[in-house]
Amino acid sequence: MALIKGGEDITEKEMLKLSVEEFSRLQDYMIESDKDSNAYKRMKRRYIELKVILTASGINISELDYIKE
Repeated sequence: MALIKGGEDITEKEMLKLSVEEFSRLQDYMIESDKDSNAYKRMKRRYIELKVILTASGINISELDYIKE
């Protein structure tokens, strides 16, 4: 099944690839942010969402998750 975004079909494999890339990039931003900031708190919410999505998709994120929160 393909998802449609901006007129383009996105396969499940492509969506997982994008989620892994976002998860990695988000952790980089979190490391550079103050943990007490509102921005960090919002990033942490997305971090948790991505962990759930990737785990539910069968991806072992133990190697990818270097923040481990």
